Amino acid sequence: MAHGLLKGKRGIISGALNEQSIAWKVAELAHAEGASIVLTNAPVAMRMGEINKLAEAIKAPVIGADATKDEDLEKLFTESKQHLGGQIDFVLHSIGMSPNVRKGRTYDDLNYEWYKQTLDISAMSFHRMLQASKKTDSLAEWSSVVALSYIAAQRVFPGYGDMADAKALLESIGRSWGYYLGMEKKVRVNTVSQSPTMTTAGSGIKGFGGFYGFAQEMSPLGNASAEACANYCITLFSDLTKYVTMQNLFHDGGFSSSGVTPQVMAHFSKEE
Repeated sequence: MAHGLLKGKRGIISGALNEQSIAWKVAELAHAEGASIVLTNAPVAMRMGEINKLAEAIKAPVIGADATKDEDLEKLFTESKQHLGGQIDFVLHSIGMSPNVRKGRTYDDLNYEWYKQTLDISAMSFHRMLQASKKTDSLAEWSSVVALSYIAAQRVFPGYGDMADAKALLESIGRSWGYYLGMEKKVRVNTVSQSPTMTTAGSGIKGFGGFYGFAQEMSPLGNASAEACANYCITLFSDLTKYVTMQNLFHDGGFSSSGVTPQVMAHFSKEE
């Protein structure tokens, strides 16, 4: 049921690849809540994915942008303002990729050129995006920016590789920009640390099934779905959370605060 939480608001959503994507779910729900949206993704992702299907369903234009190129991002914000008829009220950063993880390079044997790409695509793109928004004066007062993260930014998860470093950088960038944009225009910036989620990106990580199952048994509420994450993002875009900023917000069913659970202990208990 829609509540009109984003009625009249304008937003940019990046990273919608297919129906499994959290960004896809966010776009659908933002549209249902009354927002006007511009969709964006890198040209290569647009060719691989199904973004045009989403664009048609929610009547949103697609503006391609390589998030590692400043000129692309400045063009994205400028054209989005023109299309939507004003400044932007919310932005979702849902961008991440590691060549090292994709090609099976472990954390103790990284290709450093690929490592640079991981940091640029998955974290520096967030800084570039916000810097482009400032240069083009694109964010409205009291607007909201959200980037998707993961608890590997704080804890070691073997198999997540250099993406863990990228997420730690992403969260730091969110705090810093939250300060500067908050002081300047009351813009709030947060990161959401989501449960392991059955998306195309997530399932590409070696051992993801183990990540998912472990988190499911460690979380009192179980893993949060992509749909549930979309609901949470909508609340952060809405005026109901106007004073939440510079936070890394765990949306993980309680995983981040759980020490151990009987379900996990049962795997190691021997019957007498």
